[in-house]
Amino acid sequence: MDKLAPINSPPTRSHSPPAHHLLFVLFITIATLFASPAAGQTEIRSGFQATPDQSISSFQPILKDPTGNFSLGFLRVNSSQLALSVLHLPSLQPIWQANPTPPSPSWSDRTRLSFSGRLVLSDSRRGVIWSTTGTDPTDTVVLLNNSNLQVKRKVVVWQSFDFPGNTLVEGQNFSSGAAALVAAGGRYAMRLGDDFMAMYADFDGGGVPDRIYWKHKALEARADVVPGRGPIRLRVEPEGFLGMYQNGSGTTPVDVQSFNSFRRRVGGGFYIVRIEPDGNLKGYNWDGASWVLEYQAVPDGCGLPDPCGSYGLCRPGGPTCSCLDETDETRSSRPTGGQCLPAPKGNFCGQRDGFRVLRRVGVDLPFNKELIGYVMTPSLEECEGSCERNCTCWGAVYNNASGFCYLVDYPIQTMLGVTDQSKFGYFKIRNDEAGSKARKKKKTGSGARVLVLGGAVGFVGFRAWKKNLRGRNRILEEDEGVSAPGPYKDLGSDSFRSVEMGERR
Repeated sequence: MDKLAPINSPPTRSHSPPAHHLLFVLFITIATLFASPAAGQTEIRSGFQATPDQSISSFQPILKDPTGNFSLGFLRVNSSQLALSVLHLPSLQPIWQANPTPPSPSWSDRTRLSFSGRLVLSDSRRGVIWSTTGTDPTDTVVLLNNSNLQVKRKVVVWQSFDFPGNTLVEGQNFSSGAAALVAAGGRYAMRLGDDFMAMYADFDGGGVPDRIYWKHKALEARADVVPGRGPIRLRVEPEGFLGMYQNGSGTTPVDVQSFNSFRRRVGGGFYIVRIEPDGNLKGYNWDGASWVLEYQAVPDGCGLPDPCGSYGLCRPGGPTCSCLDETDETRSSRPTGGQCLPAPKGNFCGQRDGFRVLRRVGVDLPFNKELIGYVMTPSLEECEGSCERNCTCWGAVYNNASGFCYLVDYPIQTMLGVTDQSKFGYFKIRNDEAGSKARKKKKTGSGARVLVLGGAVGFVGFRAWKKNLRGRNRILEEDEGVSAPGPYKDLGSDSFRSVEMGERR
């Protein structure tokens, strides 16, 4: 590895570079540290100023912690921009990053970091880009041996631990009142509730992760969550677990999620927990040579929100990706991360172009269905109709055994492929999403699909498909200009414990 690892992809053991590369990187890092006049500082005082050094190609250190394991400095991004970051020097892995107003500041003498009671990142043209709180010029800036950047005098005025980016480090408290832990790219976030931790996604392109796709409630095995006692907090413990605590519960956790090396870590080491760009929450341990994967909130890739892209189909075990529209031979099997169709946004309310319908047998929702709204319907047709008439509904998944109809009120992401042929998927595709290629494929036809050319033929085709439901995998049909007066009504039971427990005979 001859350059810094990207901030959004921490290395794991499987990605460890050869030993001679590590030695080369360490040599360059040490040389850079000694070359920089600010590199040896363990404290910043009033009057400090620094600008990017044009001769540095990767990281310009400014402040170090007492152990020399962490450094605050300018991290060069895309050759011409910079990020004010705290790096774990042995691995060159960014641990924390200031969150300036876009666009990122430039790697030029126009950008300046200064301190006069508060730490300020500024640009001669844009003015202040980012700053801490604080006004007292007698304050100082220090970097602790746990990577926490602080502005302090006798008390802490500001600290980076209160403003996490995508990473929590060992010993850092993350409270329900703190800013969310946000993945690189901003599509996924982790937050705390009254007695749970959860991850959220931005499915409709609005820029705010607000759709919950994973939730872990405190098990309360050792201590109870007491209403009114105060918010809960999350902490990565040196014993090798993610602990959930409540104010007043002392050191007894209300929940423990163990890492692989729970109470078995040998020697030093350092734990971090990071929300990754794919929406998974992962824990790593630095064993002195590499970051070792210790924990995954979602162990199977198919349980993530979108491993195979929009209108993709994920089968566990690989995961293996394909498309919901299996007649698209060019996309029937491909690696993760692609797109079967462009990612849609919004809904169908007020749309004039209408939509097409894609049906598929053997599909399910990829994550916890307790988090999805549902209705009870006696038939597949009624389940589909409840989505068809609803302009905010993008699709439905029906369980023919139980009668549960799960309505998807966000643009279709990746669905889960299952062997259970009693589970049916109904998905809307906005006509302008498929483009000319899809329209051309409709004209050519296929033995595996039925193209509805008119109202009467469409009715006959649908009845024939339903009659042979177990023998066919999908159907594609055109339905122009369908809309509905509003969202569905949630008719679910008071408790989700009975969902799909019994089968209807």
